Amino acid sequence: MASDPLIWEQHPASDRYQEDVFTAFFREGLESGGALIAIDRQEARVIGSSRYHGYDADQSEIEIGWTFLARSHWGGRYNGEMKQLMLRHAFTFVDNVIFVIGPWNMRSRRAVEKIGSVFVGSKVDAQGREAVVYRITRATLRLHPG
Repeated sequence: MASDPLIWEQHPASDRYQEDVFTAFFREGLESGGALIAIDRQEARVIGSSRYHGYDADQSEIEIGWTFLARSHWGGRYNGEMKQLMLRHAFTFVDNVIFVIGPWNMRSRRAVEKIGSVFVGSKVDAQGREAVVYRITRATLRLHPG
């Protein structure tokens, strides 16, 4: 499923559909200890993945990112449900969740805005690329249950 180039077309790593590039991405996810798999239980198949990253106890913050879904599961409830589950879990430990997104990845930007995240600025990501940052707080999530 991740070999579909259209999944990655707006992503800064738009070559992630290539097996060697995806293999490195997948290995990083496993090694991070924060990766999750998304499964469509009705179809009994993997439909995507996401992960937690960069826990900061002093800021009471963690990042949710590296999310992707099969195109067959775009536009429905899947991304929102996955993010809601991850947020509810994260907010048992932190007060803030951030999303670091490529500036031209409008699909991801709209998705995090839809769940109540707000744009807070930009930064350079771990790979040296420009990224935009969105934040959602524990209080915001309660006000915007999705």
